[in-house]
Amino acid sequence: MTNALRRLEHAVRKVQADARVPALSVALHRADRELWTCTAGDSGNPAHPLDADSRFRIGSVTKTFTAVLVLQARDDGLLDLDDPVSAHLEVPAHGTATIRSLLSHTAGYQREPHGDVWDVLVAPDDRQLLDDLARAERVLPANRRFHYSNLGVAVLGQLVARLRGGTWASVLAERILEPLGLTATTVEPTARAAVGYLVDAYSDAARPEPQLDMGGAAPAAQIWSTAADMARWAAFLASPELIDPGAKVLAPATLEEMRWPRTTTDETLWSAGFGLGLILVPQAGRVLHVGHDGAMPGFLAGVYGRRGGDGNPGALGAAVLASSGTATEINALVHDLLALATEADPAEIRPWSPGPPAPPHYRSILGPWWSEGFQHTFSWHAGTLQSRAADAPADRAPSVFRPLADQPDVLRTVSGREAGELLRLTRDEEGRVVRMHWATYRFTRQQETFDGVPVSQG
Repeated sequence: MTNALRRLEHAVRKVQADARVPALSVALHRADRELWTCTAGDSGNPAHPLDADSRFRIGSVTKTFTAVLVLQARDDGLLDLDDPVSAHLEVPAHGTATIRSLLSHTAGYQREPHGDVWDVLVAPDDRQLLDDLARAERVLPANRRFHYSNLGVAVLGQLVARLRGGTWASVLAERILEPLGLTATTVEPTARAAVGYLVDAYSDAARPEPQLDMGGAAPAAQIWSTAADMARWAAFLASPELIDPGAKVLAPATLEEMRWPRTTTDETLWSAGFGLGLILVPQAGRVLHVGHDGAMPGFLAGVYGRRGGDGNPGALGAAVLASSGTATEINALVHDLLALATEADPAEIRPWSPGPPAPPHYRSILGPWWSEGFQHTFSWHAGTLQSRAADAPADRAPSVFRPLADQPDVLRTVSGREAGELLRLTRDEEGRVVRMHWATYRFTRQQETFDGVPVSQG
């Protein structure tokens, strides 16, 4: 065992012992190594002792699957994210909530389906969940602030099922689980299910928790899985181009859209945010962890992929599944494992080698330019024209440009600063680029005032 793997295992076993977790199952997925798994504890299932194939309930991590199903439907032209729910579902109330606001938990829906579900342990079925919207509250105005809602995501699951002409479970299997090979992920528990416990706060006693079938709210919290499957899912959320290169499940651009922050979860402490169905946890150094936490009686889960940062091999995802409903230390463990993986076992550094020069048509652009009094450097790397502000931090990605199909002197900013804006080139009689306009701001080879006078003239 390498020193890196020893450090990972030590972190897992320490949390299992310190947090008193009956069973802990962990997996780490990365593009350049074999899958790593680790288990500690006892499954509580005598017929199937704890191993890497033990199944745990993943709770609200289920929401990430439902969110992907919604974006699939959008990409297939079945809905628009700004459509109201009532455009696709017959609901007795709150149908004005948009699909986008439900995905980002800003629709103002109450947290749970109508009734005391967590007291009586009886969940409404599909039809009852929708009918009960007449008795549910819109506890906040739309788009006022973040308010987490299992009910909102459950409604989205019913919406997708209706659009696809099946059940949420059948659509999930057909459109995500099968294409990605998540064979250990199921809606119902299997014989290999670990027992979920509540561990006594003041002794070493532990008691099994009852398991609630979520019924119509299944799209919010029903799934069971293994750490290995969930680490692969986390890697997909972070690096779909590596896990799903044919985009059978979702286009990388759509996952990028889902990862863009829509709201922060705390007004004053911007340590986590929500995209479209995904929790976003920024780390130091322009690194983002994307995924979701989950909780159900007797179970906790953390499933996140890592984007950016030194040493990241790509398709880096971690899953931590626990058979305790109160061992919140696992919420930090999943992030610690992702960081430790890049620190203790960074990806190999590929040597640089010379490449082809910039095409003649764009060579006169290369070098320093000035705009609004600030210097920018335009360069050609990896077959693209790029730009960086001279004072930009080294870890900030450059802007990347792509020429319009029929206008080589008009380029679209496809990523980075001013994404979406146009860069227009102006040439002299000999064809050299002498001036540019980016997002309508003028770029020149020397510092000029806004009325075009070189500042060196004083």
